[in-house]
Amino acid sequence: MTKRRLFTITFLLVQLGVPAVAQQPEIKKGSIHYTSPTSGKEMFMSYCAVCHGKDGKGNGPAAAALKIPPADLTTLTKRNGGKFPAAHVSSTILGEADVPAHGSREMPIWGPLLRILDTHGDLIVRQRAVNLTEYVQSLQEK
Repeated sequence: MTKRRLFTITFLLVQLGVPAVAQQPEIKKGSIHYTSPTSGKEMFMSYCAVCHGKDGKGNGPAAAALKIPPADLTTLTKRNGGKFPAAHVSSTILGEADVPAHGSREMPIWGPLLRILDTHGDLIVRQRAVNLTEYVQSLQEK
C-alpha cells in the first residue's frame, strides 16, 4: 500500500439534486484532487466553493447540510474594521487558527490536505495559502 493511499484524506462534496420529497442534503466524501498552487481562484473553486459558494457568501451546495453555517468570506474586511485579516485567513487555511467550523469533522483543515498534494515541502503549501488568501481578499465587498 502506498504512502499516498495510507494518508488519503477526504473532503466533503454534496450530492446535488432535489428529490421529490424534501429531505436533508446527502453529504458524500471524495478524494482531494490536485490544483495549481499558483491559482487562488482554482483552489477556491475546488476546495472552498462547495461550502462557501462560488461567490464566497457562504451559500455553497453543501452549506445547508452543515451544523455551523459557512462564513460569508466577502465581509471579512468590513467585519475587521476595514482591514483585510490576511494573516488570520492564511492561518485558518493552514489549520493553525482556532476556527470551530474548520476543525470539525464536517469541514477539513486544509493544511494537512494541501501537504498531501505537495510532497516537495512546506514552501509550496505556504504559497498555496498565500495565493488562496489573496483570492479571498479579491472577493471583498467594496
